[in-house]
Amino acid sequence: MWTMLALLVITSLAWMAFVKPEYDRQKSMAESGVEIAAFDMQYPEQEVQQESQFIGGLRQFWAYTGFRNATSGNFIMMAVGLFFIYLAIRYEYEPLLLVPIGTGILIGNIPFFTDGGMNLQVGIYQQGSVLNYLYFGVMKGVYPPLIFLGIGAMTDFSSLISNPRLLMLGAAAQIGIFATFIGALLLGFNKPEAAAIGIIGGADGPTAIFLSSRLANGTTLADGTMVKNLIGPIAIAAYSYMALVPVIQPPIMRLLTSKKERLIRMKPPRAVTKTEKILFPIFGLLLTCFISPSALPLLGMLFFGNILKESGVTKRLAETARTSLIDIVTIMIGLTVGASTQADVFLTKESVLIFGLGAAAFGVATFSGVLFAKGMNLFLPEGNKINPLIGNSGVSAVPDSARVSEMEGLKADKTNHLLMHAMGPNVAGVIGSAIAAGILLSYLG
Repeated sequence: MWTMLALLVITSLAWMAFVKPEYDRQKSMAESGVEIAAFDMQYPEQEVQQESQFIGGLRQFWAYTGFRNATSGNFIMMAVGLFFIYLAIRYEYEPLLLVPIGTGILIGNIPFFTDGGMNLQVGIYQQGSVLNYLYFGVMKGVYPPLIFLGIGAMTDFSSLISNPRLLMLGAAAQIGIFATFIGALLLGFNKPEAAAIGIIGGADGPTAIFLSSRLANGTTLADGTMVKNLIGPIAIAAYSYMALVPVIQPPIMRLLTSKKERLIRMKPPRAVTKTEKILFPIFGLLLTCFISPSALPLLGMLFFGNILKESGVTKRLAETARTSLIDIVTIMIGLTVGASTQADVFLTKESVLIFGLGAAAFGVATFSGVLFAKGMNLFLPEGNKINPLIGNSGVSAVPDSARVSEMEGLKADKTNHLLMHAMGPNVAGVIGSAIAAGILLSYLG
């Protein structure tokens, strides 16, 4: 059916572009006897010429269609894009991310004529195109800080403030970053590329884009080392695994914990004062950025957004940051990251390795977070222990990993709610992954 529809469209366009104008010209000539006589005398020669022009026009039209320029890689990537959209709609896996990314993949893999280096200014990698200008925010790391601003304006740090030891779980989960960094080096990636790939283990898409835009952006290092442009594969891997947190983490959590551990009840968080909520982002900004100044674009915007929220006097700004602004930037970042997966650029051996390393990174991060929680319980008195199920939320997939903690806790005990406890290490993971990115950037940038 689709083939017949496509042929019908092509035939209609060819008729309107080539056949109908010639038919109308001949009809007008027939209305004048002189012109008809002149036309009749030259008809055989003109007929050949017109037929040649008509065939040439059709050939040119065909040369510019997507049917003529499509490759198997384009169809593979389109299938991936459709799969992302399916996951978002059918299972509601991060739909705000997967729908824009999946649609972007379809847009980025519409084939167009590029023979002879022609620039039609339509593709994301073609200078002067609209998509290329929109992609500038990814290439230069403009979008991630704006995302962090919105996250800060949405985040309530009360769980972390009331139970500061949960910060350690957020730190423990960052082991996935450095383990993946070492794994990438062993697979042959150079240090900047390996660092950008490693940050996938933080389960933080904006941080992954920010670091890869600085370290794995296709530049040449001072020593002459060529760095590949890995922004697209890294971003897609990071966001894909963020969406699949409800699939990846639960088996690891159940494997590492006993039924008795899953039934642990944690003390309710204490009430946090307004003064504490205001002071936390201020001191957090100063402390974390003094530790890792290179993370300032991310952490500065994160804590700024939280100050807008908690100050109570900038409600309009906080509302804009956590609604309209973050929604607009999410659309832009999702669409352009998806469009950057053009088949001839994306379908490489490096992309396959990055996806494999990304899966391992999420596994290691979840593994280390849960095990660290079990280790902390060895030193905590009875009645004050931590349910190790919240160890998974140290990865900064906010708030999905915390929701996974809640769901697994309810499976063990329908009255044991872990969400508020899990949000502590969850937001700590956001801070931890940004600090880790800043450290890697200061050494390798």
